[in-house]
Amino acid sequence: MKNRFNFGYFIREGFRSIFSHGLMSFAAVCMIVACLLIMGSFSLVAINAERMLSQAEDENEFLAIIDENYTDNQIRQLQEEIRQVPNVASVSFVTREEAKDTYLDDYEDVGLYADIPDEVFRDRFSIHVVDLNQFDQTVAAVRALSGVVNIRAAGELAEGFVTVRNVASAIATALVVILAAVSLFIIANTIRLATFARREEIAIMKMCGATNSFVRWPFVIEGLILGVTGALIAFFAQWGIYTAVYRAVVANGAIGMFPLVGFADIWPPVLGIFLLAGALIGACGSGFAIRKFLQV
Repeated sequence: MKNRFNFGYFIREGFRSIFSHGLMSFAAVCMIVACLLIMGSFSLVAINAERMLSQAEDENEFLAIIDENYTDNQIRQLQEEIRQVPNVASVSFVTREEAKDTYLDDYEDVGLYADIPDEVFRDRFSIHVVDLNQFDQTVAAVRALSGVVNIRAAGELAEGFVTVRNVASAIATALVVILAAVSLFIIANTIRLATFARREEIAIMKMCGATNSFVRWPFVIEGLILGVTGALIAFFAQWGIYTAVYRAVVANGAIGMFPLVGFADIWPPVLGIFLLAGALIGACGSGFAIRKFLQV
């Protein structure tokens, strides 16, 4: 037999095998779609958690109340000391008058509180952090400075964002590994069924001088086609599901609280990852399945 790399032949044989084992091919595509949808959904949750965490790092702050006996020079010196604390992004001085205005902004009926004297409030520093993972350590370091008499911090909010991000990332990673293995198993069994039905043909080809690569390539192409087909279906399904969730969040007015990333901003890398994952799962599953039948 004359051996040569005929890519057109490999593609034709790959498609022929897919349609001759239509039910198993359909099952393999459905499994890939399901796996990629689950992996993609959790990955998008992790991306949005990271986005909210980054935004929280930009907006989140804690307040350091200053000793009321401190002079202007001492306040400036304390501000410089706080700037030197690791993980502090910025430090802003807030006068008691500004603190009162901020307090009144939180109430609709300002008249009830307008007569509160400014002396009730204290001068303070508004401190933003760089990394929310180190929020508690930063608060403790500022609290230990001389001249800081009290700290007002929403540490639970920071911990909540960090926890959501870490859990989503861990689940997404675990699912990627588990579901990729399941997909490989399904693809491998699909190709193994096709290979078993053609085992005599493969044996004859081998005895006529066909190389392992010549026999293997049609099955690899078959797995590749199944993987890419499943990836494209999963991508468009993911787009539709994510868009529906995004619109529901916007319609409920929760976009300010949960600033989701628009799918239009991330679809190119999502498509690329889906296609790459589908192609690898399909090609690798086929490669694993055909090895046994090449030992003639």
